[in-house]
Amino acid sequence: MARNLLQGSYAGRVWFVNARRDCVAGQLAFRTIAQLPDAPDLAVICTPAATVPGLITELGVQGCRAAIIITAGLDAPGPDGHSLAEATRVAARLGGVRVLGPNCVGLLSPGLGLNASFAHRAANAGPLAFIAQSGALTTALLDWACARDIGFSHFISLGNALDVGFPDLLAHLATDTATRAILLYIESVSDGPRFLAAASAAARHKPVIVIKSGRAPEGARAAASHTGALAGADDIYDAAFRRAGLLRVDTLRQLFGAAETLTRCRPVRGDRLAIVTNGGGPAILATDAFGAAGGHLSVLSPNTLASLDAFLPTIWSHGDPVDIAGDAQPDRYAESLRVTLADPQVDAVLLVHAPTAIVPAEQIAAACVPVIAASDRAVLTCWIGGEAVEAARHCCTAAGLPVFETPEEAIEGFLLARHQTRLRQALQSPPERVVPFSADLCRDLRTLVAPVLAAGRQWLTEPEAKSVLALAGIPVVQTVTTRNAAEAVAAARQVGWPVVLKVLSPDITHKSDVGGVVLNLPDAAALESAVGAIKQAVGHHCPQARIEGFSVQRMVDRSTAQELILGLATDATFGRFALFGSGGKAVEVLADKAVELLPLDRSSATALIARTRVSRLLAGYRDQPPADLTAIAACLLRLSLLAEALPELCELDINPLLADEQGVVALDARIRLGTLRSTADA
Repeated sequence: MARNLLQGSYAGRVWFVNARRDCVAGQLAFRTIAQLPDAPDLAVICTPAATVPGLITELGVQGCRAAIIITAGLDAPGPDGHSLAEATRVAARLGGVRVLGPNCVGLLSPGLGLNASFAHRAANAGPLAFIAQSGALTTALLDWACARDIGFSHFISLGNALDVGFPDLLAHLATDTATRAILLYIESVSDGPRFLAAASAAARHKPVIVIKSGRAPEGARAAASHTGALAGADDIYDAAFRRAGLLRVDTLRQLFGAAETLTRCRPVRGDRLAIVTNGGGPAILATDAFGAAGGHLSVLSPNTLASLDAFLPTIWSHGDPVDIAGDAQPDRYAESLRVTLADPQVDAVLLVHAPTAIVPAEQIAAACVPVIAASDRAVLTCWIGGEAVEAARHCCTAAGLPVFETPEEAIEGFLLARHQTRLRQALQSPPERVVPFSADLCRDLRTLVAPVLAAGRQWLTEPEAKSVLALAGIPVVQTVTTRNAAEAVAAARQVGWPVVLKVLSPDITHKSDVGGVVLNLPDAAALESAVGAIKQAVGHHCPQARIEGFSVQRMVDRSTAQELILGLATDATFGRFALFGSGGKAVEVLADKAVELLPLDRSSATALIARTRVSRLLAGYRDQPPADLTAIAACLLRLSLLAEALPELCELDINPLLADEQGVVALDARIRLGTLRSTADA
């Protein structure tokens, strides 16, 4: 630590405090904090864990307002029985000291020449800020970045984040002029609402790119509802990052590839990409990668084709990709770029070069850079090869252009840039106004659930749940509650044959799993037989379950309808969210779902539907007419409003919701109530 602090170019004063040594790293040391000649701006603590709370108190008295705690082991109990971490938090709060760490690598700020870390090397100066929760990853990534000449404005290890966390640092970096993009390595977020607010604000100013560990399906939660079981923790993080406008990537290579693109590339206006290349093979690779991602190359205008025809050899490709042939000289590259960039049907250009013996690559780069600088369109460069193209890469890097080594990486860079542009546009768009439920409707909804809460029940019966949905404006099939076979027959005659019979039990959530559902009963005899069959099946599968009666509903025959699931659940970090996907009995097996944080508006509801595979079926195919997507989106919006009206609503499933060209109807529903805790309490 001492060597790192002294060997940098930090212009400020550095003092050492050591209780047992007069000299540290060749510099005189003070025995106590009180002996310091002035209040330090920053204290770095590398002492045994038991000493940390007292040192924070002394620093507060001295007037120091910031500390980095390198020390680990603060989870151990202190003299009063509380953890040393809690004692440190209290001391920091009382003394007005902000704390980074404990158990962190530290902080590097190359622009200040400050290396307040025990990293094995200093960071290069540059426009990227990096914040990580993993100390091991921090040092490994620093080594990786330095080898690739990637520089940083800040390089920060959060450690256990006793005080300063992602929200604090994002708020600072959002307005830091030395930072052009923010990179995050996240293992977990403790305060979801604060993180979302800070991340959204930062993403409005500059790209924020995140890599989040823990995508494994084992992270999915165990829950009584299908929604709770289907929505894994990683799905919720995805939804949170999307809501905040953060760009998520999967690997460290993608993290820095995204940073390379987003800090150097001009904003991408649209989806139409043109490729200018000296070889067909690299162009085919780029085109394949673009097509696999759903992209489409631009269609060059007749004027552009005529202009290119005027100077390119007759063997050129006569379209996009613009293959200008392997014998291209620098002026052919430059003029091809100029003409292509001027085409109004081109949103961005990818320049791909494979080395030849005709002309050195750096001469081509030198000819192209001024043409690119004179255009307002996004240009990405790909120099394939090693030593032969290294000078060309340096030329483009010095000119502030994004540089890639393979066509596939370049296409990935373009797609990231386009996605970031869309995220920024979405953040800048004013939120849609959704008319909330009226005060009368909210009062009626609370009246419906009041007896359930008063009885101390969590789960509503199916008829109760359907009553809530119907009052909220979601179409439901008529359902009648009965106590025995005779009442069930009378109810069936009321709703009309054929009917569906379902068990009513406070101890059974998934009725079909225990034989508690019988479909398509045509008459009284079949219904009475079904009552006995359900009792026998439930007694076998769930002998402790109390059977309070049966629900009877008309059998809905909409053979072309899709079975969907709509749901609400609560995440401990980010709060309530909505789920949409393929429904039915095999809902967990199919696992075709997408989630979105609440509240929803029409745009986010429509996007939620579109992120599922079943959305393609809902759009219609062969002789199957399109389903009423407006009605489905309206149901999602009403669920969002229902969550606002009922703070006690913890989980909700509509499964299945039938959807076809006639509209939607909910056949089954589950609702669980509870006392919602705030995220800060959770």
